[in-house]
Amino acid sequence: MAYQIVDAVVGAQPIADTSTTQNHPLGKVIRANDPTLGEGEFIYLLGVASTIVGAMAIYSATTWQTTLTVGATHKNSGAPVGVAMSANVASQYGWYQVGGNAVVKKTAVAVTPTVPVMLSATAGRIKVLTSAGFMIVGARSANLATVTSTTSTVTVTVNRPHIQGQIT
Repeated sequence: MAYQIVDAVVGAQPIADTSTTQNHPLGKVIRANDPTLGEGEFIYLLGVASTIVGAMAIYSATTWQTTLTVGATHKNSGAPVGVAMSANVASQYGWYQVGGNAVVKKTAVAVTPTVPVMLSATAGRIKVLTSAGFMIVGARSANLATVTSTTSTVTVTVNRPHIQGQIT
Protein backbone atom coordinates (compact mmCIF):
# COMPACT_ATOMS: atom_id res chain seq x y z
CA MET A 1 0.00 0.00 0.00
CA ALA A 2 1.93 2.98 -1.27
CA TYR A 3 -0.78 5.62 -1.32
CA GLN A 4 0.43 9.09 -2.31
CA ILE A 5 -1.72 12.09 -1.41
CA VAL A 6 -3.13 13.84 -4.49
CA ASP A 7 -4.96 16.71 -2.76
CA ALA A 8 -3.01 19.93 -2.20
CA VAL A 9 -2.24 19.70 1.53
CA VAL A 10 0.76 21.52 2.98
CA GLY A 11 2.77 19.34 5.38
CA ALA A 12 0.54 16.31 4.87
CA GLN A 13 1.11 13.33 7.13
CA PRO A 14 1.78 10.35 4.82
CA ILE A 15 -1.12 7.88 4.55
CA ALA A 16 0.83 4.94 6.05
CA ASP A 17 2.25 6.94 8.99
CA THR A 18 0.98 7.35 12.54
CA SER A 19 1.94 10.35 14.66
CA THR A 20 1.86 11.39 18.31
CA THR A 21 1.32 14.95 17.01
CA GLN A 22 -1.99 15.99 15.45
CA ASN A 23 -0.97 17.19 11.96
CA HIS A 24 -4.47 17.82 10.53
CA PRO A 25 -7.93 18.69 11.84
CA LEU A 26 -9.68 15.53 13.07
CA GLY A 27 -12.22 14.36 10.51
CA LYS A 28 -10.28 15.84 7.56
CA VAL A 29 -10.89 13.86 4.37
CA ILE A 30 -8.34 13.64 1.55
CA ARG A 31 -7.72 11.62 -1.61
CA ALA A 32 -4.64 9.56 -2.38
CA ASN A 33 -3.57 7.24 -5.18
CA ASP A 34 -1.89 3.83 -5.18
CA PRO A 35 -0.46 2.44 -8.46
CA THR A 36 -2.11 -0.97 -7.85
CA LEU A 37 -5.24 -0.21 -5.82
CA GLY A 38 -6.17 3.07 -7.54
CA GLU A 39 -7.54 6.20 -5.89
CA GLY A 40 -8.89 6.15 -2.37
CA GLU A 41 -10.44 8.48 0.18
CA PHE A 42 -9.11 8.76 3.73
CA ILE A 43 -10.25 10.35 7.01
CA TYR A 44 -7.93 11.57 9.80
CA LEU A 45 -8.81 10.02 13.17
CA LEU A 46 -7.59 9.22 16.70
CA GLY A 47 -6.18 5.73 17.19
CA VAL A 48 -7.06 3.03 19.70
CA ALA A 49 -4.98 0.33 21.43
CA SER A 50 -4.15 -2.82 19.43
CA THR A 51 -4.75 -1.22 16.01
CA ILE A 52 -2.88 -2.94 13.18
CA VAL A 53 -2.62 -2.06 9.49
CA GLY A 54 -5.78 -3.22 7.74
CA ALA A 55 -7.95 -3.34 10.87
CA MET A 56 -11.58 -2.21 10.59
CA ALA A 57 -12.51 0.45 13.14
CA ILE A 58 -15.70 2.33 13.86
CA TYR A 59 -15.35 6.01 14.65
CA SER A 60 -17.37 8.74 16.33
CA ALA A 61 -18.31 11.63 14.05
CA THR A 62 -18.14 14.00 17.04
CA THR A 63 -14.97 12.93 18.92
CA TRP A 64 -13.19 11.25 15.94
CA GLN A 65 -12.14 8.45 18.30
CA THR A 66 -11.81 4.97 16.79
CA THR A 67 -12.78 1.59 18.29
CA LEU A 68 -11.86 -1.73 16.70
CA THR A 69 -14.95 -3.47 15.34
CA VAL A 70 -16.25 -6.49 17.25
CA GLY A 71 -19.27 -8.37 15.91
CA ALA A 72 -21.52 -8.85 18.93
CA THR A 73 -20.64 -5.45 20.41
CA HIS A 74 -21.20 -3.32 17.31
CA LYS A 75 -23.81 -5.20 15.27
CA ASN A 76 -26.83 -3.14 14.19
CA SER A 77 -25.09 0.06 15.38
CA GLY A 78 -25.09 1.90 12.03
CA ALA A 79 -21.65 3.30 12.99
CA PRO A 80 -19.27 4.57 10.28
CA VAL A 81 -16.23 2.37 9.61
CA GLY A 82 -12.72 2.96 8.26
CA VAL A 83 -9.72 0.76 7.48
CA ALA A 84 -6.56 1.58 9.48
CA MET A 85 -3.68 2.54 7.22
CA SER A 86 -1.11 2.34 10.04
CA ALA A 87 -0.68 0.79 13.48
CA ASN A 88 -2.44 3.88 14.84
CA VAL A 89 -2.64 3.03 18.53
CA ALA A 90 -4.10 5.01 21.46
CA SER A 91 -3.13 8.70 21.71
CA GLN A 92 -1.88 8.75 18.11
CA TYR A 93 -3.28 10.16 14.88
CA GLY A 94 -3.56 8.57 11.46
CA TRP A 95 -5.53 7.92 8.29
CA TYR A 96 -8.39 5.45 7.82
CA GLN A 97 -9.63 4.49 4.35
CA VAL A 98 -13.30 5.18 3.63
CA GLY A 99 -13.31 5.03 -0.17
CA GLY A 100 -11.68 2.92 -2.90
CA ASN A 101 -9.95 -0.47 -2.72
CA ALA A 102 -8.60 -1.24 0.76
CA VAL A 103 -6.54 -4.17 2.02
CA VAL A 104 -8.42 -5.46 5.07
CA LYS A 105 -7.56 -8.03 7.75
CA LYS A 106 -9.87 -11.07 7.75
CA THR A 107 -10.55 -14.17 9.80
CA ALA A 108 -9.30 -17.61 8.73
CA VAL A 109 -12.05 -18.26 6.16
CA ALA A 110 -11.89 -18.47 2.38
CA VAL A 111 -13.35 -15.46 0.56
CA THR A 112 -15.09 -16.10 -2.75
CA PRO A 113 -15.14 -13.30 -5.34
CA THR A 114 -17.18 -10.14 -4.80
CA VAL A 115 -19.18 -10.99 -1.69
CA PRO A 116 -20.51 -8.78 1.13
CA VAL A 117 -18.31 -8.52 4.21
CA MET A 118 -19.40 -8.84 7.83
CA LEU A 119 -18.15 -7.97 11.31
CA SER A 120 -16.15 -10.73 12.96
CA ALA A 121 -15.87 -11.72 16.62
CA THR A 122 -12.13 -11.02 16.22
CA ALA A 123 -11.44 -7.32 16.89
CA GLY A 124 -10.78 -5.33 13.73
CA ARG A 125 -11.24 -8.25 11.32
CA ILE A 126 -13.95 -9.12 8.82
CA LYS A 127 -15.58 -12.37 7.78
CA VAL A 128 -17.85 -13.36 4.90
CA LEU A 129 -20.30 -15.72 6.55
CA THR A 130 -23.77 -14.19 6.63
CA SER A 131 -24.91 -13.09 10.08
CA ALA A 132 -27.98 -10.94 10.72
CA GLY A 133 -27.04 -7.41 11.78
CA PHE A 134 -23.31 -7.88 11.15
CA MET A 135 -23.09 -6.62 7.54
CA ILE A 136 -20.77 -3.74 6.72
CA VAL A 137 -22.84 -1.70 4.26
CA GLY A 138 -20.76 -0.02 1.55
CA ALA A 139 -18.08 -2.74 1.60
CA ARG A 140 -17.69 -5.76 -0.68
CA SER A 141 -14.73 -8.03 -1.41
CA ALA A 142 -12.95 -7.06 -4.63
CA ASN A 143 -11.08 -10.31 -5.27
CA LEU A 144 -11.45 -11.96 -8.68
CA ALA A 145 -10.43 -15.41 -7.40
CA THR A 146 -11.07 -17.13 -4.07
CA VAL A 147 -8.72 -15.96 -1.30
CA THR A 148 -7.68 -18.94 0.84
CA SER A 149 -8.37 -19.25 4.54
CA THR A 150 -4.61 -19.07 5.25
CA THR A 151 -4.29 -15.60 3.69
CA SER A 152 -4.74 -12.90 6.35
CA THR A 153 -6.04 -10.07 4.13
CA VAL A 154 -8.49 -9.45 1.32
CA THR A 155 -9.01 -6.43 -0.92
CA VAL A 156 -12.35 -4.79 -0.20
CA THR A 157 -14.01 -1.98 -2.16
CA VAL A 158 -15.30 0.56 0.35
CA ASN A 159 -17.62 3.52 -0.17
CA ARG A 160 -18.15 5.35 3.13
CA PRO A 161 -18.81 2.02 4.87
CA HIS A 162 -20.93 1.67 7.97
CA ILE A 163 -22.28 -1.14 10.08
CA GLN A 164 -25.78 -2.29 9.31
CA GLY A 165 -28.30 -0.40 11.45
CA GLN A 166 -31.60 -1.75 12.67
CA ILE A 167 -34.41 -0.22 14.68
CA THR A 168 -35.46 -2.55 17.47
